[in-house]
Amino acid sequence: MTKFNEQYAINFLHLHRMGIDTHQEPVIYMRQDSYVCRAEGFGAQSRVCVSTANHSIIATVNMVTSDILSHKEVGLSESAWQLLNASEGEKAHFKHAKPADSMSSVRGKIYGTPFTDQSASEIITDITKGAYSDIQLSSFVTACADSKLTTKEVISLTRAMVSCGRTLDWGSLQVMDKHCVGGLPGNRTTPIVVAIVAASGLIMPKTSSRAITSPAGTADTMETLTPVTLSLNQIRSVVEKEGGCIAWGGAVSLSPADDILIRVEKALDLDSEGQLVASVLSKKIAAGSTDVLIDIPVGVTAKVRSLNYGRKLAKQLTETGNALGINVKTLFSDGLQPVGNGIGPALEARDILQVLKNHHRGPADLRERSITIAGEILEMGKAAPPGEGKRLAEHKLKSGEAWNKFQAICEAQGGLKEPPSANHHHCVSASKAGIVSYINNRVIAKLAKLAGAPAAPAAGLDFHVKLGDKVERETHIFTIHSEAPGELQYAIDFLNEHPGAVQIEEECI
Repeated sequence: MTKFNEQYAINFLHLHRMGIDTHQEPVIYMRQDSYVCRAEGFGAQSRVCVSTANHSIIATVNMVTSDILSHKEVGLSESAWQLLNASEGEKAHFKHAKPADSMSSVRGKIYGTPFTDQSASEIITDITKGAYSDIQLSSFVTACADSKLTTKEVISLTRAMVSCGRTLDWGSLQVMDKHCVGGLPGNRTTPIVVAIVAASGLIMPKTSSRAITSPAGTADTMETLTPVTLSLNQIRSVVEKEGGCIAWGGAVSLSPADDILIRVEKALDLDSEGQLVASVLSKKIAAGSTDVLIDIPVGVTAKVRSLNYGRKLAKQLTETGNALGINVKTLFSDGLQPVGNGIGPALEARDILQVLKNHHRGPADLRERSITIAGEILEMGKAAPPGEGKRLAEHKLKSGEAWNKFQAICEAQGGLKEPPSANHHHCVSASKAGIVSYINNRVIAKLAKLAGAPAAPAAGLDFHVKLGDKVERETHIFTIHSEAPGELQYAIDFLNEHPGAVQIEEECI
């Protein structure tokens, strides 16, 4: 045995699951005085290749100076454990990870050198492989922030993000899709739109996300009604049978680099116009979509705060879509207040069911938005002539065809169930009479998250008023729903510190 092989033979530690959530960043924990650490020269924040008999990942090292681990053990974060597909006590070997050469292109961008097709491909490939640490990911996100990406660069990044993931191919079929840029709590139009579009004979295999910064994503809401963690084969089977689905996109690795980047963007609280375009369209292209409608809500506390910025974003979306072979149409909508009544997975699911069932308590604004979006998609798909799409969408909803299709899709995905309800509630009332004049979407979203959403599916807010409503003193404004008394108190304490979340102006006499 050579000297190298002798060293490799003893350069191992036994894996131990630490049960530490590092929010998708693979992290390992090593004793500072372990043989492997000394022999390899690892230090805190070193990037290390961890290999077992069957799998290999790149992880960041955190040093341990206590006896929480033995000299023969290495601890794994939950993310590292899942990615390595590890077993307790399994042997793993360690070596320094190869440096990510594409970081030179990131540094170049920071100093003004544009991304090319090649540099974008190299960067996204390295990100997908896990070669970038969170610090390096942060530098890439910062380099792309604000309006630093040209349309040409956005096209290059979008193409690279598609090529690094799995894709769905529907042959020559026209495949419809939609996306909302976001920022509005409760804006859960997707399930209603999919049901209307599929009931009209078009194909709409909708892959949706879980919540990133909101109290609920479409996947979180749908999961209170039906299974959403579907494989590519299951998605294909549901769509072939019913014409549509509403599945969690994260389960099928469509544009996997995007999920990594979103995590870092969230932590940095940085918005990148170009990265948003690449994020949205890479997933649509990977899902096999040919025609996509993008809803852009505009409002002072929405993600898009001005119409000028919205128009700029719309232009980049359509130009990037055209360059990559898909038809993209944009639609501007009111982003001044939450949509529907419920905010949080189960409460939003309740609203969806009420609209689909044509229940008199179904939120009128959610219904109107849904049929408007569905109508545009029906016209894009030539299921309705120009100007007649909304009329057809409304007919499909009123006739019960959309509700029947929604039930059929849920049954094909694993069955339809009733959403849960919370045990703890707190009603917030108006402190004076007047007109509801302002609702802060961002504060309301945070309030719902402090109440437990989306991790606690039944948690969130139930709104009882809209902008322009006349209220009396003690009129119920909204109700906080929580699954635990502690979370309810967190939300109440936050609300007491932010009394201007909903503002009421006295009427002029």
